[in-house]
Amino acid sequence: MISEITLSLLLSCVGFKVVCHLIPKTKDVFIKRGLFGKDLSKKGTPIIPETVGIIPAVTYLFLMICHIPIVYKDMKLSSLLSNLICLQSMTLLGLLDDLFDIRWRHKFFMPAIASIPILIVYKIEYDMTHVLIPGIGVVDLGWFYYLYMSALTIFCPNSVNILAGVNGLEVGQTLVISILLILNDSYYIFGYSLGKMGENSYKIHIDSMCFILPFFGVALALFKFNKYPAKVFVGDTWCYFSGMVFAVVGISGHFAKTLMIFLIPQIINFIYSIPQLFGLVPCPRHRLPTFNENDQLMYNSWTVWGKEQIKNQKVVPLGKTLKAIFLLLEKIKLIALVRNDKGEIIKSSNLTLINLVIIWFGPMSEGKLCSTIMKIQLFVGIFMLVLRHSLAPLLVADNSWILYQ
Repeated sequence: MISEITLSLLLSCVGFKVVCHLIPKTKDVFIKRGLFGKDLSKKGTPIIPETVGIIPAVTYLFLMICHIPIVYKDMKLSSLLSNLICLQSMTLLGLLDDLFDIRWRHKFFMPAIASIPILIVYKIEYDMTHVLIPGIGVVDLGWFYYLYMSALTIFCPNSVNILAGVNGLEVGQTLVISILLILNDSYYIFGYSLGKMGENSYKIHIDSMCFILPFFGVALALFKFNKYPAKVFVGDTWCYFSGMVFAVVGISGHFAKTLMIFLIPQIINFIYSIPQLFGLVPCPRHRLPTFNENDQLMYNSWTVWGKEQIKNQKVVPLGKTLKAIFLLLEKIKLIALVRNDKGEIIKSSNLTLINLVIIWFGPMSEGKLCSTIMKIQLFVGIFMLVLRHSLAPLLVADNSWILYQ
């Protein structure tokens, strides 16, 4: 089994080298094909090649295909192939989104379609739908468990896509999550070598490590070019692909709930964004922080209310209920408000975690903003990982991969 880890480390290094070689060689081709965007957070809004996330995604898929004849046994083949089909499908759907700019209401459920192969294999090979709830015991969720896993495949790619718009952040958050998954897998692998973990748990996390290590290699290479100041944009292809990697690892590894604790910043960002995502608060196409060319810092972006609203934006009055909620959120520093001379609210900060970080820590450079969010993700993830392996066994008197995921 150690050979599997060694091979995965080797593939991770190969993936890093290949992506580092391909991106500089091909980035101009993307611009020639019309796949580019303007970096609104730079002076002069330079043109940057976009959809470059397809390069590490395809590289990763080829690496995992090379894995098949060397490591995986027949008993694992169906699970591996279903995972790869999901990832290939999601990569294709992400690329179509980059090419044709698919609307949110149409693309939101695309990951659920891509996840059908892994859910079918899970049903045939495992069909394990019970969970252990502290104080209650084992509860069989039946088909609701499959709905939960399908929801997970929808959430993971979309959550990465929503928490985006700053140089390096799309890739940076996936790097941090992969590090947390590697730490979690290492806990079980070393625990088994010390005789404190079961063989089933050990095998599950060996397989997880074999998926995550090559992913970390290609993600690290992409981050090298996407970090501030970005030389390439990753596009929705990377967001959907990377999110689906985490989803298939969590589902096939039977630790979907553990995966969710590593996605707490993404969950908070989604919940915080709900009023704008579902139309309760006006939502501009881009809610990115605004760039000030004078001091080179990032500032909050705003939703404008009433008569002050910008041209071509539907005029929406700020109702009494929403105003009361905004005033409460302002007191606990969860939103920033701008008032006119009459004391009327004319602007409210856009509801994203990125803007919230600026509210808490003040304007900052784009590079610092990305690193701050990555540090928050890492700190929260490690804190929850410690709780997962200290508090959870005390609550359920067991830390097995079967009963407590």
